[in-house]
Amino acid sequence: QTRVYGRDRVKFMESLVVGDIAELKPGQGTLTLLTNEKGGIVDDLIVTNALEDHLYVVSNAGCADKDLAIMRGRAAELQAAGGDVHLEMLDNALLALQGPSMARVLQAGLPDDLAKLSFMNSITTTVFGVAGCRVTRCGYTGEDGVEISVPAGQAVELAERLLGVPEVWPAGLAARDSLRLEAGLCLYGNDIDETTTPAEAGLLWTLGKRRRAAMDFPGAAIIMAQVKEKPKRKRVGLTSVGPPIRPHMAILGPEGTPVGTVTSGCPSPSLGKNIAMGYVEAAHSRAGTALIIEVRKKQHPALVTKMPFVPTQYYMAK
Repeated sequence: QTRVYGRDRVKFMESLVVGDIAELKPGQGTLTLLTNEKGGIVDDLIVTNALEDHLYVVSNAGCADKDLAIMRGRAAELQAAGGDVHLEMLDNALLALQGPSMARVLQAGLPDDLAKLSFMNSITTTVFGVAGCRVTRCGYTGEDGVEISVPAGQAVELAERLLGVPEVWPAGLAARDSLRLEAGLCLYGNDIDETTTPAEAGLLWTLGKRRRAAMDFPGAAIIMAQVKEKPKRKRVGLTSVGPPIRPHMAILGPEGTPVGTVTSGCPSPSLGKNIAMGYVEAAHSRAGTALIIEVRKKQHPALVTKMPFVPTQYYMAK
């Protein structure tokens, strides 16, 4: 978690990511992509226009070191050219409270009215007596939920307070993985990485309209050429019966020739069937296309399926 200060903070952020950061309202955040000069995805970030005159940036933990090196390098370039930007790394933990009961559970320990906090918006507040927390209505499960940035020294205290509520349970990464896959959400390192572009990944919605026109983000020429000409491969959803589909399994066309690779897969607890994501040649990417997955040298039928597999439950304040 990083705070970006200074009058050139938006210019700084937009020199790294594809999103329209300037259009974010106070307290509003967006999922955006940190790209490289080849159009590859270095990381997916959440950037929030904090009410306190800074940008609040959340990186994936596994990418934190490389993200920080890139951000520090760009900040130094801007500063050398007379720009006003500086970074502050936060020693905060991040707790995600997700699911249909989240609002009722959290409201009991919050002075603010959660009904006014919309999806991808953020406030700084006290949570169950722990001051200085940032509550963002987001999370990587497809459910209504929040991510709570809490001072590291009080993270255990807050987690224990939340777990003291009977309907709050600890959830491991397997549960998070099945939920995010049901919601059709990419996992960095599996479904997106520095070899995939936003066009291939089906993430062109993260490109701001103004940014597309300006073409002023890393890799813009390559990404916008793919927008125009269509990418040769695409990320798709897949469903199947039989043994579960796992990452790195081969995706075959109807004739049995390789057309792609699985990047994520698991049995869906909500649907009672196997779900997966993968990249296939564009000709095989249309929903309803019958394909074959090779599981332990045996072939099993699969179907290209629209995502999300399970409808998302993001909360939009009225």
